Amino acid sequence: MVASELDNPFWSSLCSRHRALALREGDVARYPPEFAPFLGVADGDVEVGDALAALVAPGESMLLLGIAPRRVPDGWQLEAFADLAQMTCIRPLEVIDGPEVIELSGAHRADVLALTALVYPHYFRPRTMELGRYFGIYQDGRLAAMIGERLGTGTTREASAICTHPDFNGRGYARRLTAMLTNDLLGRGHLPFLHVSHENRRALQLYEQIGYRRRRDIGFWSMRRAR
Repeated sequence: MVASELDNPFWSSLCSRHRALALREGDVARYPPEFAPFLGVADGDVEVGDALAALVAPGESMLLLGIAPRRVPDGWQLEAFADLAQMTCIRPLEVIDGPEVIELSGAHRADVLALTALVYPHYFRPRTMELGRYFGIYQDGRLAAMIGERLGTGTTREASAICTHPDFNGRGYARRLTAMLTNDLLGRGHLPFLHVSHENRRALQLYEQIGYRRRRDIGFWSMRRAR
C-alpha cells in the first residue's frame, strides 16, 4: 500500500491524513487555497471536467504530483514541469550537534511566513502550518532554519519546507533538522519521504549524504483554469 500512496501523494493525503480538510468532488480533491495549492486525482483516467469547475476558481492555478488527468476539458491548461526526485529514509540518521530545535506554533507564524516567502515562496500558504508539526532553529532572535510535516497517510509522512535563511547557510541547520524529524517519524512508525528538484543539487547531495535514497522520479504539473 505504501508504494501506491507515494506514487499519488496529494490524493493519498487528501483521502487519509487530511481528509477533514479536503474539498472533494468524486475522484478529484484539493486543499483549501489558504492551506496549499495542491490537487489530486484518483487516477489518470478520471473525467475531471465537472469536478474542476466546482473546485477551482477562474484564473486559479493548482499543482499535481505523481498522477495527472490524461484529458483536461476546454478552458484548462495542463503544463508539465521537470520531474522531482522522491526520496525515502528507512534507517535512523546521525544528528549533528547544534542549537536548540523548538516546535513552532501560531506564535511563530509571522517568522515562518517571512522565511518561506524568502526561500520557499511557491508552496507555503497562511495556514500551511496547520497541516502538521513544524520545527525551527532561532539564532539572534531570528528564525534561521525550519522543517515541517505536510503530506502523509497512516504509514507515511512527508518532510517539507526544509529551508535556511541565507544569512545562516553553511552551519548544518538543515541537516540537523532533517535528521531529527526523520528519526522522530521513524520512531512513530512512519516512513519519512521528501521531494526535491533535480536542479537543487546541493539539497540532493545533502539528503543522499545523510541517508535518504531516491525512490523514483515523480511527475509534477501545473493546471490552470484559463476562464
